[in-house]
Amino acid sequence: MSELDTEQYDNTPLVAAIDLGSNSFHLIVARMDHGELRPVERLGEKVQLAAGLDEDNNLTEEAMQRGLSCLRKLGQYCAGMNDTSIRVVGTNALRKAKNAHEFARRAHAVLGHPVDIIAGREEARLIYLGVAHTQSDDHDKRLVVDIGGGSTEFIIGERFEPKLLESLHMGCVSWTKQYFPDGKITARQFDEAYYSARLELLNIEHEYRDLGWEEAIGSSGSIKSICNVLIERGHDAITPKGLEQLRKELLRYKHVDRIAFTGLKPERVSIFPGGLAILCAIFDSLKIKRMSFSEGALREGLLYDMVGRSGHEDVRKRTVKAIQKRYHADKKQARRVKQTLKTFLENAQSNWDLTDEDCELLLSAAMVHEIGLDISHTQFHRHGAYILRNADLLGFNKRQQQNLSMLVRGHRRSLPLQSLFQMPKEECHRLLKLMALLRLAILLNHQRSDYLPEYDFSVSGRRITLEFPKGWLEKNPLTQADFEQEQQYLTRAGYRFEVT
Repeated sequence: MSELDTEQYDNTPLVAAIDLGSNSFHLIVARMDHGELRPVERLGEKVQLAAGLDEDNNLTEEAMQRGLSCLRKLGQYCAGMNDTSIRVVGTNALRKAKNAHEFARRAHAVLGHPVDIIAGREEARLIYLGVAHTQSDDHDKRLVVDIGGGSTEFIIGERFEPKLLESLHMGCVSWTKQYFPDGKITARQFDEAYYSARLELLNIEHEYRDLGWEEAIGSSGSIKSICNVLIERGHDAITPKGLEQLRKELLRYKHVDRIAFTGLKPERVSIFPGGLAILCAIFDSLKIKRMSFSEGALREGLLYDMVGRSGHEDVRKRTVKAIQKRYHADKKQARRVKQTLKTFLENAQSNWDLTDEDCELLLSAAMVHEIGLDISHTQFHRHGAYILRNADLLGFNKRQQQNLSMLVRGHRRSLPLQSLFQMPKEECHRLLKLMALLRLAILLNHQRSDYLPEYDFSVSGRRITLEFPKGWLEKNPLTQADFEQEQQYLTRAGYRFEVT
């Protein structure tokens, strides 16, 4: 590399991802080099967050402190990075923990960056993206399996596009905790772990086998450990025969303290039985004959998702279109509202300090605000909010999904002030601004006409102004009545809406 190339490389902005897994926390820092992501730092530490869930599914203080201690170390590598250059995501243990918001708040304070808790199918999508970028760019269908600490993800996809996604509630930490709690390893315990995994797999095995694949690929720690042990024994991949050999030898050890597989890292020993039982069940359930290993996984997928490496349409846009289609939304009306919002944002984005993410979320809400009509006209804003709050929305993290649901909930009738005021103050005010814009855009398009008069729109502080040509409001009494009612709603929220 020439001196000039080196200088350009050094000046390329860094991107980073932190994966708060149920077993380990991992950081990857990378930079773009000729269109490819080149890792410059990888760090990981065993935290076993899932093992710190008590009987009520709350994270213990001890588990939180383990996680925060790790994040203080990882945080040194991403100090000074802006929020658009780093993503921090939590997976199964934080999805399951009732007090996850408390840990996320404390983690945010330590790192200086927010923690997004992602849904299982979104985790699967990102894992697939990470794996796909480590494989040859062919058109064959591939099955990707990722055994984590608290969940296992299954994806069938082609190139960079997942076709089938699923996340099951079984992982090496949770399975070891449940079936090998005292460290003893018996045939009975292993069989219980194996058959419990088979029961979980019953929900997906027929659909996955029917779709089929040409190659199977594993990712993350458990599968990597099993693959490494088998490689030390002369195997070039994971096979049913190799797994059966490991199972028999594991049972001879009788206790995790005696496990001595060559190629197995010390920090993986205690959770090896649970991971092996799950993988044996997966091979038998899905009739897998051979599985290779990929170094790509969730954190690599996060990086590629951030930089848009796949070159395909934004995942969130595809998700919104799918929701529109599924619930028979009026696409023409959605586009009218969206176009009006774009006009509003020309003034509001800078004056209200709205981020690009805020604007994208608002435009997404415009596209799906009427999906509740597919259920009932009565209270359809509540029906739409319920759908969005509980659906699998690929590309949206948990916080974005909740905020999208809240915008749709508040797009008509009285503002959901009680729910908004329970949010952190900054987020509450941000959502109120977005909600006000959405409501006004919908009212302006109430007649579902492609014609709108010329108007001037502006915001300043808590003041919103909408000006029409002289006499237009008098000629459109329905719109005038809508705006008069909206003035009352916004006044209760502390905003002043002036329309002339």
